[in-house]
Amino acid sequence: MMKTMTCRQLGGACDKAFQAATFDEIAQLSKTHGTEMFKKGDAAHLEAMQVMSELMKSPDKMKAWFEAKKREFETLPDHL
Repeated sequence: MMKTMTCRQLGGACDKAFQAATFDEIAQLSKTHGTEMFKKGDAAHLEAMQVMSELMKSPDKMKAWFEAKKREFETLPDHL
């Protein structure tokens, strides 16, 4: 079964939807998308990345954010 989260739900800046069976898979899809947007110089995504980079300065805050997103993923309905 698959679950769907958007770029925005994962800390990004758009409504691009990612589908995956696990949170780790969806996180990787989001990371790949973020890299693509970074290379394109997309201003909205660059701003979202700045917010995330500030969060990453605190391992405890980053871990809490990651765990909250993982719990959110797990509560989403499954679909094919």
